[in-house]
Amino acid sequence: MNRKVVLIEGERTEGISLANESLQGRFALRHFMMTIGLLLGLAVFSGCSTARYLSMRKVRENPLAASLQLFSNEGPEISVRTRRTLRRFDLEDHYHANPTACFAAIRQRVQDRPESDLIYALSELSYVEGKKAERLGRLSEALNHYGVSLTNSYEYLFSNDLSAARNVYDPQFRAVCDLYNESLEDTLRILCSDSHLEPGQTYTIETLGHKFVVRTEMRGNWDKDEFDHYEFVSDYAIETLRNRHTTYGLGVPLIAVRKDVQGDDQQEKYYADGLSYSVTALMRCVDQTDEEGSTNTTTCVLEFFDPLTANQVLLSNDWVPLETDLSTPLAFFLDSPEFQKRNQATEGLLNPARSQSKRGLYMLEPYDPNRIPVLMVHGLWSSPVTWMDMFNDLRSFPEIRERYQFWFYLYPSGQPFWISATQLRRELAEMRDSFDPHRRDTALDQMVLVGHSMGGLISRLQTMDSQDDFWKIVSDEPVTGPADVLAKVKGPDDAKEKLVSTLFFEPNESIKRVITIGTPHRGSEFANVYTRWLARKLIRLPKMLTNFGDRLAMENPRLLRNTQLLTVANALDSLAPESPIFPVMMRAKKNPEVKYHNVIGVLKNSSLLSRRNQRGDGVVDYGSATMTDVESELIVDANHTDVHMIGKTIFEVRRILLEHLAEIDWEDRVARDGESSMLATERIAEGLPPQEGDSQLIHR
Repeated sequence: MNRKVVLIEGERTEGISLANESLQGRFALRHFMMTIGLLLGLAVFSGCSTARYLSMRKVRENPLAASLQLFSNEGPEISVRTRRTLRRFDLEDHYHANPTACFAAIRQRVQDRPESDLIYALSELSYVEGKKAERLGRLSEALNHYGVSLTNSYEYLFSNDLSAARNVYDPQFRAVCDLYNESLEDTLRILCSDSHLEPGQTYTIETLGHKFVVRTEMRGNWDKDEFDHYEFVSDYAIETLRNRHTTYGLGVPLIAVRKDVQGDDQQEKYYADGLSYSVTALMRCVDQTDEEGSTNTTTCVLEFFDPLTANQVLLSNDWVPLETDLSTPLAFFLDSPEFQKRNQATEGLLNPARSQSKRGLYMLEPYDPNRIPVLMVHGLWSSPVTWMDMFNDLRSFPEIRERYQFWFYLYPSGQPFWISATQLRRELAEMRDSFDPHRRDTALDQMVLVGHSMGGLISRLQTMDSQDDFWKIVSDEPVTGPADVLAKVKGPDDAKEKLVSTLFFEPNESIKRVITIGTPHRGSEFANVYTRWLARKLIRLPKMLTNFGDRLAMENPRLLRNTQLLTVANALDSLAPESPIFPVMMRAKKNPEVKYHNVIGVLKNSSLLSRRNQRGDGVVDYGSATMTDVESELIVDANHTDVHMIGKTIFEVRRILLEHLAEIDWEDRVARDGESSMLATERIAEGLPPQEGDSQLIHR
């Protein structure tokens, strides 16, 4: 019926408006030529230019630089406020004449009567003297001064004697936090220049008449020898990520570069080479006195915290926020040679055969059995790097990073999307076997998939029950299941297994929610006769993939009536609106426990490439992107390339993730209350006395 209408309409309009037909032809030709230029340009020049995610600062970031004139020709100099303190306690001339004697006098006065201003002054004076000594190359002397600054700033913040005098509204309070952080960072820099810091080791530092004993401890979900080396966040400036997410508190944000692990550990393949993590270093110090009562030894514990799992720490019975930076370590990894080698979106499009070795699931943070996975699936001509702005922004919300962990799927986007869906299905099963073989990590059963463009189709296919619907695309022969297909189809065993895994599958029960963004649920007009012709010329699929379909089609001419799904040339062919897979996907049975959400790009001011009557993002029309089986659908003003990167979309994903948590927590609470009610009822039925809370539980 529909076909007839189209034909009649075509006959009616044929020859009516040659001018209109000529205009459409010119637009199609221009679209075709632009696409050719774009594809050929990327094919030739891909890999020649690489985005830089961060750069080395000429001068490291230091919040004390201005107040202490650290980098001026006259500096470093003490602050105006500290100079006033010295004047008020009649110590200014003493300081200029003999700083060492002045420090001793301050210590004596503090010992007699603790004064917050004097302790702050001693911390700042010591830091300035440390900077002067370091400029002159006297590192041992500098270490001694930084140690004094560190211990005195710690005393200012946590000494019980100063509890009444401390004023968190006073700018001096934040300044002493900066002194603590910067004296610790400068201490670590000197230690790192001399030798590598290794958690679990104890270091003894002998300085001028003082000894520091430093014990290092790892406080994150890492092994003590997991990292190759540490970099300082303050040395780098972010170039490409749109936002830098930091928190203010105590500690030194570091970039911990992970070692390349060799061996047979199956979990290691899920961690990318050159991976770097966010770490915050914090030091607790306690002075020790000798028999004569003089303080000559400071015992310190240097701790390395994971900001993803701990953004505050208990110090002297106070919860103290950590100074953190989640974005710079991410940018450091994205800028690494190891990542750049793997992040080849154009190669994944044009040469899927070469990209197969890089295919797989990847984690950019340590696996956590208690956090829910959010798996991000990129689209055509893309890679996981397309998710980095969303990933970076979502992790900035404590309620998200505390409950979720983020995974990424890298696949050759030039191959048909149902092949990638089949591979992802297998990859997810293998990952579960590697990390949770006994199925005890219940957080993994609440997984959320987020797919952009073609990645949305791959994601939705993970939740479908094929039954025999997909088999009917290629054959009219009734079958009872995969075993029947294997018996009826002629051909090599491996080819038949590929056929079965592509056409017969069950929903992944671990996936509970799917978010699709800019997804062509009914195909894309961008996959037209011109772009598909060009794609066949440029995209080189693996021979094993093309041979498998051709071989089965040749050996089963009567059984397999429509072999398009088996012999389709590439991803663009698979996205053509007339592809028979789209109506089957629309009506396929889905896991009833899965909830779907949708984000659609609709440009208010369409570009040259979308000068058609249809609304859309320039690549995917609204009519193809909209769905009726979703819990929510959001329209945003964005083109196809950026629709998943804009703030409105990222905030919508955050909303959905929080909604997911609320439902999980509500179901858990109901389950716990129901179990408690049942136990209370059983106790009463057995004549046992009720326990506290029983009446409330039974009433509920």
